[in-house]
Amino acid sequence: MKLLRFGRDFKPDQQVILRDYLAIERTRLANERTLLSYIRSSLYLLLGAIALYQLKEFANFQYLALTAIVFSVVFFIIGVYRFTLLKKSLKRVYYKSEEKEANDTEE
Repeated sequence: MKLLRFGRDFKPDQQVILRDYLAIERTRLANERTLLSYIRSSLYLLLGAIALYQLKEFANFQYLALTAIVFSVVFFIIGVYRFTLLKKSLKRVYYKSEEKEANDTEE
């Protein structure tokens, strides 16, 4: 699905040098930090939904609480999906370059 694709696939044309390896590590750490941000946002929405649900005097806020719970789950799913997508992409880039380096040394 084109709508759910984030970023693009990279095709390395050379072996991974130290600078590239460190860039991959920085990207991996930023990816983890972004996942934690998604989780934090979904938990805040969940806490807000619980607080809105506790207001018994305002029946209309229960619909808002249910909406916040739905968005909380959606944020969590999007965060995990983007994390796994970028993680797979980084593995593909790193391992393809390692395979190419191994093939070049064999020849």
